[in-house]
Parts: sequence; structure tokens; C-alpha cells
Amino acid sequence: MDYKNAVKNLEKNGYLDIPVPKDLNLVDEINRLRQEKNVVILAHYYQVPEIQDIADFVGDSLALAQAAAQTEADMILFAGVHFMAETAKILNPGKKVLLPDLLAGCSLAESAPKDKFEAFKAQHPNHVVVSYVNTSAEIKALTDIVCTSSNAEKIINSIPKDQPIIFAPDRNLGSYLIQKTGRDMLLWDGACEVHEEFSLEKILELKKENPQAKIIAHPESRDYILNIADYIGSTSGLLKYVQESDAPAFIIATESGILHKMAQVAPDKILIPAPPVNDGSGCACTECPYMKRNTLEKIYLALKYELPEVNVEEELRKKALVSIERMLELS
Repeated sequence: MDYKNAVKNLEKNGYLDIPVPKDLNLVDEINRLRQEKNVVILAHYYQVPEIQDIADFVGDSLALAQAAAQTEADMILFAGVHFMAETAKILNPGKKVLLPDLLAGCSLAESAPKDKFEAFKAQHPNHVVVSYVNTSAEIKALTDIVCTSSNAEKIINSIPKDQPIIFAPDRNLGSYLIQKTGRDMLLWDGACEVHEEFSLEKILELKKENPQAKIIAHPESRDYILNIADYIGSTSGLLKYVQESDAPAFIIATESGILHKMAQVAPDKILIPAPPVNDGSGCACTECPYMKRNTLEKIYLALKYELPEVNVEEELRKKALVSIERMLELS
């Protein structure tokens, strides 16, 4: 496929479908292009290992937002999902932001459509809206303050106790925060398809087989998973816990991409991914299909042709920026 046809098909494919020579050293070419064009590559912990290994910075949603806000690079390539690249563009209107695959979405972000959420907010006009970073720019523009799993408790506690709160879109994280803060928040009914799928029965079986293992979970998981967890924390919190804990083994209830970094920082620990309820592929782990859409080939093509590019209309960007900056100030 030639370049012109590839660009025409970009919206349908989500990425530039151009053949990459099999003998091309992708890592060398990516390094060359990012140096020539002054590009910073940001990657989430849920990316495949080879992408994490070539990134300039790997982190969770909060750390990536902070890195995007502070970068001096001319261009940002975001190896993550669409809302993350969109957030980077909101923070950097003068920089080109690339996402290797535009179809790398987020089930949690998609669970809060703008029109329905706008109507929901209008029904509760006296409520402060706190939205998880896993949302579209449209939802962030309807939000008073954004949060991540790393700082959500701190942000909720910063709001006066007599102030009613809407928390969106993750009902699982919201329910966990209600327990942690004692706040009676109004929750939007959304969820992450990955964190919804962990099997309580299979995790308990793994615990019997590995009695010394600690069960650790992301707060996007269902309450029956959190109830059996020895530790609950954000992606970076889980990573730190594995690194610092004296336990020899861990059963990890979050997207399995984090195990790559965990193995690097704690090579002596046994890492066991929490299994899903059903998985026809035979995989004993739970993966985000959107995060895994990005590849080294797509990163190379994105850097070479500077596509696909993520843009946010200026009026919307300014509205969404307010809620993100409030989060960064508190973080």
C-alpha cells in the first residue's frame, strides 16, 4: 500500500498500514527518528515489554500526565490509549502528539458518553464533579477536577465535607473511595472491562497453591476482589509494594503488562497474574486489547510519517485543561 492510500485508510485502520521491511532494525530506526525530530516517547505500564523498553518514560496515568506537562520535546509519541494522548495534547497545544493506533481506546472512557453524562450532571447541579483521568476530553470539560488512582483519595479529601460529589466513570474505584473517605458520593455506572474480569474462585485457588503469596489489586477491580486483597493500590503503588515487600510471591489483579516492570525491579520475586473468569485463548492473564494494539512497527511508522496525530479543538481543550491543572496542582 502506498502512502496516499494508507492515509486515506487511516481512519478505518486506526494506523498507517504500510509494509515495514522485515530486515529493518526497528529499535535503531525508532532511536534515529526520535533524535532527529526531538520526540519523547511516553509509555504506560500496560504496553508490551518491547515498547516499555524503548520508551523515554514509563509510568501510570498520573506520572505520564506529569511527564507530558513537563516535557521540552518538540513532539510527543504516546504509547498508550487515546485518552492519554488526548490529555498530553490538552497540556501541550503547541506540540504534535502522535498515537501509534487511533483505535487504541478505553472501555472505561467509552462507558461515559458525553450526552448522557451531561444530562446526568444537569440533574445534580449542586454537585462537584470528580472524574477519573480515563475519560474523553468532552467529559474532562464537564469536570471540576480530574483524578487518577494514585491521587483520588487525596483529591476527594480536599473537597469540603458538606459538598456533594459526583464521581465518574468507574463505579468500582468510586465504591472503594467511599469506603476509604467516608464520603457519600454519587457514582456513574462505568467500569474497565479488564478489571471486571478477574475470577475470585481462580484467585483463591492460586492462593491455596501459593500460601505465601500476597494478593494485590488495583481499585478498578470489583469489590469481591478488593475484599480479599492484602494490598490495594494504583499501578505505580502495586509496583512499589512488590519492590518493597518482604513477601516472596504476589498474585497481581491488574493488567498483566505491569509484570514486565515488576520483574525488572524485583527479579527475585514470584509474580503470578490474576486469571480472568473466562478466556478462550488459554492465556492465564488478563490483558487490555486496546493497550496491546500498539507495536514497534506502528511506532516506527508514526515517527516516520508523523501520523496518526491527536488533536483537540481549542475551545474544548481550554475547558478540559482546567480540571487537569487542578489535579496537577494537588499532585
